[in-house]
Amino acid sequence: MNFRLLIALSLLIASVHAFGQNNGGFERLANGVQYKIFTPNTGVKIKQNDVITFHFIQKTDKDSVLFSSFSAARPVTIPVQQSRNISDLMYFFPLLAVKDSALVKVPADSLFIDSTMERPPFLPKGSTLQFVIKVEKVQSMNEIIAEQQRMADSLKTSELNAVSKYIADRKLNFTTTASGLKYIITKPSVLAKPVAGDTVLVNYTGKTLDGKVFDSSIEANAKEAGLDQPGRDYEPISVVVGQGQVIKGWEEGLLLLNQGSKATFIIPSELAYGQRGAGQDIKPFSPLLFDVELVKVKAAKKTAPAVTRKPVTPGSKSKLPAKTSSKAPVKKPATGTPVKKSVKK
Repeated sequence: MNFRLLIALSLLIASVHAFGQNNGGFERLANGVQYKIFTPNTGVKIKQNDVITFHFIQKTDKDSVLFSSFSAARPVTIPVQQSRNISDLMYFFPLLAVKDSALVKVPADSLFIDSTMERPPFLPKGSTLQFVIKVEKVQSMNEIIAEQQRMADSLKTSELNAVSKYIADRKLNFTTTASGLKYIITKPSVLAKPVAGDTVLVNYTGKTLDGKVFDSSIEANAKEAGLDQPGRDYEPISVVVGQGQVIKGWEEGLLLLNQGSKATFIIPSELAYGQRGAGQDIKPFSPLLFDVELVKVKAAKKTAPAVTRKPVTPGSKSKLPAKTSSKAPVKKPATGTPVKKSVKK
């Protein structure tokens, strides 16, 4: 906990003790909740759908602290909505403005109306569950969206700068597609090129721009990078191109290669894992580098054209071919790092 948070916590606790000793100055709501606003401000009161950021201490009326966001050094940010239960305090927040602090006493008996609920020993009958609250920020939903957009724009700019620096420092000559995918063919080939629906077998090693290897289908590369991949079969992964089995950057990049060719992709985050990232190694807005080899192309099976049947003239003998029955094999989804739903570490 930093020094400023420690002082704020101490002042709030001191205020709680001062008002708690004489039990005076408290207001009571219709639901039985008692409250005292320590630092009433003249600012605009919190409204429903506002997003508030606040610190709070949750404690018993015996001053036993159950939780403190001050100790966690992480305030809570939530939208103010319709109250669903007495402990959510949604009915109380509209009494506050930014920078207000307050003590709220919730009757413990109101939390255990259902007799099947187990009551903890630190909240006996007649006691209260108390919240010390300090409102740090109040924002409208539009302000939150604008703030998130500014943050996203900043991260996107940082990503573009990182990619440009990576390429300039190494004097690389990437080709850039309309989507932003960058690629270099490091081993050309004149063999078959896949089309959507074909199955391809691919060897790969995936890295972040700082050189951190997060996955590889090649055992030597995985061991060199110190990857722990128990049970991993080190062999080319199978991907049906155009089926959404892999990230967009792979979908596009694989169609640029021929069987037997090798390439390096730099995939922007919007064609990879975007603003969410994936696991510990792939942070939000992370461009990714893949060294890939298109080991084999298996052309999709062509379906037979439909037979056009001519109408039979009454009285004539039919020469229609006998009906046949067939079932196309079901293709299993590919496995491996660039799949959308999981990342192998």
